[in-house]
Amino acid sequence: MDYPPQTEMVDMGLSEKQVEALGTETPDPSYTGADIPEMEEFLPHVAGKEKPRFTDFDGKTSFGMSVFNLSNAIMGSGILGLAYAMANTGILLFLFLLTAVALLSSYSIHLLLKSSGILGVRAYELLGYKAFGTPGKLAAAIAITLQNIGAMSSYLYIVKSELPLVIQTFLNLSEKTSDWYLDGNYLVIMVSVSIILPLALMKQLGYLGYASGFSLSCMVFFLCSVIYKKFQIPCPFPWDSMNHTMSGNVSIQSASHVYQNGHADVEECAPKMFTINSQTAYTIPIMAFAFVCHPEVLPIYTELKDPSKTKMQKVSNISIAVMYCMYFLAALFGYLTFYDHVESELLHTYSYVDPFDILILCVRVAVLIAVTLTVPIVLFPVRRAIQHMLFQNKDFSWIRHTLIAVVLLTLINLLVIFAPTILGIFGIIGATSAPCLIFIFPAVFYIRIMPKDREPMKSPPKILAACFAVLGVLFMIMSLSFIIIDWTSGSSKSSGHH
Repeated sequence: MDYPPQTEMVDMGLSEKQVEALGTETPDPSYTGADIPEMEEFLPHVAGKEKPRFTDFDGKTSFGMSVFNLSNAIMGSGILGLAYAMANTGILLFLFLLTAVALLSSYSIHLLLKSSGILGVRAYELLGYKAFGTPGKLAAAIAITLQNIGAMSSYLYIVKSELPLVIQTFLNLSEKTSDWYLDGNYLVIMVSVSIILPLALMKQLGYLGYASGFSLSCMVFFLCSVIYKKFQIPCPFPWDSMNHTMSGNVSIQSASHVYQNGHADVEECAPKMFTINSQTAYTIPIMAFAFVCHPEVLPIYTELKDPSKTKMQKVSNISIAVMYCMYFLAALFGYLTFYDHVESELLHTYSYVDPFDILILCVRVAVLIAVTLTVPIVLFPVRRAIQHMLFQNKDFSWIRHTLIAVVLLTLINLLVIFAPTILGIFGIIGATSAPCLIFIFPAVFYIRIMPKDREPMKSPPKILAACFAVLGVLFMIMSLSFIIIDWTSGSSKSSGHH
């Protein structure tokens, strides 16, 4: 998930009690389980007065702002890995797979909205609770927790990868030294302790709206820069003459000279339309990781002005379409700039061309600020899920609040320090929690929640939902199998194609 995955608690301006509520919208009368008692009420209930219904909650968010919020939830660090995915599939296969994942994401949101309409539930975990009781709620909470841990890890991996290059550029160092302040592992720990932890200890995240808008702006800036640099960096570029270190920097001018003298293989600049190799296994997980926004759909629906399932589906379709275009353009122009030399984290590839490029430096700084501010936002729902699973009936405690944040950040830092590439994070999270949240859970919740007298088990919508769940399971098994085979065979490249 991407970035930032908006949290139910802070993004929608809801209190914890509102977020934890099951909602009291009048359920579909044909649903036989409608009389299940609610754990908490969405709206305060005064004794002696009629209980308010969910629809009495007046959403204030406009259609356009809802599209912006959901686009923020979709957009994330996954965009940095898509050019690498295209390099390992070819343009046509990539376009087909990206289109398929986008359409399937839209369909799964349709299933979530239909299930939500029957029960009046406005949180992903609580759909799971209504469908399968506590196991369903725990399964959804664990999947969301894994997805958000993966997102935080990918953000901190970007800090580990990019911050040393920014410092190196500011200090005007022509080659990377062994000084501690250029060691990404030390820098990740310092950023986590000095910036992320204090923000994560706040009880409420008031800066969320600003951080979300800034994050999306950074990704638009990143996309524009990728498109612009495509026409600035010549091809073929003399990668071999650089020895893949920062010490042998080759400027754009010298690259042009090599190109004009024909000393590089011109075939390197021919885009591939269709290709399959050992790294192709990462493509669908990277795309799935990039399109996860499903835990945020129902809270955004809650805040929508004059809400209806049709209106929220339009919000979802427009958001997915906008992100689909941005993802494809970023992947296409990133790939057409570096071809087979593109790295699993696209932004890092530009350091081999000109580490002192001012435009790329600005992009790096903007993305670093965005991902650093996003980590505390993503940490909030993870901590809330842990509290629900382990300390459900306990009162708020600052000691527990702090300890959970410290433990989470410590584990994520260890993961980032010891993970060889961001590709592994995209791959594992994209092959496990993402298929659950996009494919499997929406389908099985829908099959379970939709009353059989309205839609029998053999009705086309339920058969389609069942096929959708099976597709998710197949994606998960295939992706994990190929990734494990790739790891065990030792063919995974630590830094793209260099």
